[in-house]
Amino acid sequence: MALPTKRLLYVCLLTVVLYVCFNLDPFKGGPFIFKKNSGQFLQLPNINCRQNPPFLLLLVTSAPQQMMARTAIRETWGREQEVRGKQVRTFFLLGTTASEDEMMAVAQENRQHGDIIQKDFKDVYFNLTLKTMMGMEWIHRFCPQVAFVMKTDTDMFINVKYLTELLLKKNRTVGFFTGYLKPKDLPIRNKFSKWYVSQFEYPWSKYPPFCSGTAYVFSSDVASQVYNISESVPFIKLEDVFVGLCLAKLGIQPEELHSQQTFFPGGLSFSACRFRKLVACHFIKSQDLRVYWQALEDSKEEDCRDV
Repeated sequence: MALPTKRLLYVCLLTVVLYVCFNLDPFKGGPFIFKKNSGQFLQLPNINCRQNPPFLLLLVTSAPQQMMARTAIRETWGREQEVRGKQVRTFFLLGTTASEDEMMAVAQENRQHGDIIQKDFKDVYFNLTLKTMMGMEWIHRFCPQVAFVMKTDTDMFINVKYLTELLLKKNRTVGFFTGYLKPKDLPIRNKFSKWYVSQFEYPWSKYPPFCSGTAYVFSSDVASQVYNISESVPFIKLEDVFVGLCLAKLGIQPEELHSQQTFFPGGLSFSACRFRKLVACHFIKSQDLRVYWQALEDSKEEDCRDV
């Protein structure tokens, strides 16, 4: 009886191995699958996109306890404004916390400012993909009329005026995705890395092209397409990689916004002239944001011609 049993086990094992070998396609599913419509919206912003759609929406990933960072952004690059007659709005993407006081504070903050989008998932780093997809869902459901969307973070400096000017010059309204391009990144298998991804989570040897999650920009139709296809793409906790997987399946190739570098995920030392010609810069502290923004507002183009 032992021999037939061993043969049966061998056949079963061989079948599993063959199935895995011939189905290692990153678009045939994975260990985890993102579920659309998961969770309820707890907070929604005060905007009617059908009546008055903005040209550009800035979606900023934040955490409930980062109220000071949100305040600094509201007072600087994230304030409601018009650039060349085009409306720009900024909203913050939040998850939930176990603290009732923090949750009540977020609700009060949204009543005051009307700029928070929140769902009932735990607000931790490894849920950043859920947070980003919440933003995609909100665009898809509530504001598909917007022309462009930027997803960015609270520790960023965004030159909204220059970004708007470049988007107007680009004259692209569909199928557009840009940022700091990462065309050949490999999964990090070091377990001590913040960006570690196991082979179980992602068994393939390289990532498709994607843009740094610090800041990327896309036409609103891309938000709907990414949201709609998300359930058929292997879920991964690195949100920029996950979006890149969705783009690859959609056949959307990330592209440069400008011939010169405008996205700086590694940070950059400040000067008003330098920041006049960038779109996004990482590693900006809230206490520096107001100083940099005011210096940029006070600067003049003619002062920077010879710099």
